[in-house]
Amino acid sequence: MRVLLVLASLLIASPLQAAERINVVASFSILADFVHTIGGDKVNLTTLVGPDSDVHVYTPAPGDAKRVAEAKLVIVNGLGLEGWLPRLVQSAGSKAQVVTASAGIAPLKLGSAADPHAWQSVPNAKIYVADITDALAAADPDNADFFRAQAKAYLEKLEALDREVRDAVANIQPERRKVISTHDAFGYFAAEYGIQFIAPLGVSTETEPSARDIAAIIGQIKAASIPAVFLENISDDRLIRRIAAETGAKVGGTLISDGLTGEKGLAPTYIDMVRHNIKALTSALDH
Repeated sequence: MRVLLVLASLLIASPLQAAERINVVASFSILADFVHTIGGDKVNLTTLVGPDSDVHVYTPAPGDAKRVAEAKLVIVNGLGLEGWLPRLVQSAGSKAQVVTASAGIAPLKLGSAADPHAWQSVPNAKIYVADITDALAAADPDNADFFRAQAKAYLEKLEALDREVRDAVANIQPERRKVISTHDAFGYFAAEYGIQFIAPLGVSTETEPSARDIAAIIGQIKAASIPAVFLENISDDRLIRRIAAETGAKVGGTLISDGLTGEKGLAPTYIDMVRHNIKALTSALDH
C-alpha cells in the first residue's frame, strides 16, 4: 500500500512540476535569446527558426503546429517579418497569446513596407526586452519578480553595450563611416549609430553578380570613397580580391543580421552579435 501511495504521489507531482514552467514559443533565434535571458528556468522555451536559419523564408515544420498549440505565449517580432506565422497559429488552433515584441518601436521604411530589423538598434532591443518581460509577468504572475529582476540585470548589460557601440563609432573618422553591404538589414543600426550603409548598384541577391555588376560596384566605391565592402552574396574570393584591389576598399567580412549562430559560432547571443558586427565594422573603417 505504501508503494502505491508513493507512486500515486509521484504521478500527481509530475504534472504540477511541469506546470510551473510556462510554454513559450519564440519565432526566431534573437527573440529566443531575449526570452531565455529573462525567463531562465521558469519557461519552457521552443524556437521555431533556430540558429543559422533565415526567418524571412522559413517554412513551418510539421511539429511546429503542435508546439504553438501547447504554448501559453507566442513571441513574435512583427513588422511583417514572420509572414508565415498567422497561418501557423490559426492552423494550430492555438489559444496562446501572441506577443509582438517590437510594440512601441517607431518603424523605419524598407521600400514601401516597414523595416522589420528593429533589433539592430540596441535602444530598440531594450524595448523588446520590456515587452517580453511584461508578457511573461502577466502570463506567470507568481514569477513576475524573477522576470523583472532578470530583465533589470540584462537591461544594464544592454546599456553598457549601447555605450560600447557609440564609443567605437566615435573613434571612426566621420568621412569613413560608410560601407557597402548587400544586406538591407542595417537601417536601424545606421539611424541609431551614424554609419551609412550604401546599397550596391546592380546586385541581385538571387544570383552571382555579373562582370557589369562588379564594374558598377567598383565605380560606385571609387565615386563615394567607400572604405569597406560587406558583400555577403559574393562567394568567389577572386571577385572580392578584384574589388578590393581595384578600389582600395577593405573587404570587411560578414555582418550578422537576421539570426544568431549556434553555440560554437561567432554570435550565439544578441550581445555577441552586436559586438561581432561593431568589431567587423571598426576594424574595416578605423584606419
